[in-house]
Amino acid sequence: MDHKQLKWIYLVALSLVWGSSFILIKKGLLGLTPLQLGALRTFLAGIFLLLIGARSLSKIKKQQWKWIAVSAFLGTFFPAFLFAFAELKINSAIVSILNSTVPILSIVFGFLIFKIRSTKKQVTGVAIGLVGSILLVSSGAKMDDSQNLIYAFLPLVATSMYAINVHVIKRYLQDIPALSITVGCFTVLMIPATLVLFFADFFTAENFNDSSTQTAIGYIAILSVVGTGIAKILFNRLVQISNPVFSTSVTYLIPVVAFGWGILDGEQFGFLQILSGGIILLGVYMANRKKKIKKPTLKESALK
Repeated sequence: MDHKQLKWIYLVALSLVWGSSFILIKKGLLGLTPLQLGALRTFLAGIFLLLIGARSLSKIKKQQWKWIAVSAFLGTFFPAFLFAFAELKINSAIVSILNSTVPILSIVFGFLIFKIRSTKKQVTGVAIGLVGSILLVSSGAKMDDSQNLIYAFLPLVATSMYAINVHVIKRYLQDIPALSITVGCFTVLMIPATLVLFFADFFTAENFNDSSTQTAIGYIAILSVVGTGIAKILFNRLVQISNPVFSTSVTYLIPVVAFGWGILDGEQFGFLQILSGGIILLGVYMANRKKKIKKPTLKESALK
């Protein structure tokens, strides 16, 4: 199967998996704190990946480990905590819409950090997406409660990290197999994740004997293996066989899946929130739309 077909299969698979991640985080928070959830998600995914791909670490050169570490913290570690804290106050489906700003932010940081020029359509998409994000944050947070407003901005901080990480992988880790990148990242994160679990009082008899905690661990185990471990391998490969803008377009479909789960779980959404989400997705579409190649007229063809 060629790359053109394969990248679409990866895109759909990632949309289904990551679209379900937000409801799993929500369920995990019923028995775990955000710190415990973020660290456990990383820790369990790390164990799974080391079991299936430890040998792949040999394909990472010594000088590439610094970029593996950068990718690990930006693409996995910090966002895991930011999303967990965000869902304390915000509907899981709304968080998924804020997550869809990744392609837009990929363009912004591509220009600011990596000096990648943007087209007029991309700039227009960024502007539209920014308007949608502001509307969504303001509609989803009570303006008289500054704490809720801060929680609403946390997913945007996480997506900024995701956006930068895409460019890091594309520029500095392009020649490394996707499995090696993923296993390398989680190898770097195993120690800090374990330390966070320890200081967050996860390893206590009282915690493990609590039924709500046991159920939450089950949800996070699924999230870790499928939503983090396997999905990271697929995403890293998608980045390598496509481009940063296409690979981050997985966020088109994620909100659709997340909204489905949110409705099933009884989440309620206002008209302004849905409208804001639509504006963001319009911005993403504009930013990703390819320039049409103008076909030569019969007269122009005859002149050639």
